Amino acid sequence: MADKKNFMLRLDEQMYKALEKWAADEFRSVNGQIEYLLNKALQENKRFSAEKKSADKK
Repeated sequence: MADKKNFMLRLDEQMYKALEKWAADEFRSVNGQIEYLLNKALQENKRFSAEKKSADKK
């Protein structure tokens, strides 16, 4: 598993509850859901590619 950077994220209660429900609907943790959404947004905006991520692991 790749090294991961830890950081604190503050969300208002309504946003957290919405993410929590969405994550449960997709069988993910809230952390996993946030990571999934960030990866998707970065890829869609050409800020991050799956190829680069796999190359970084080598």
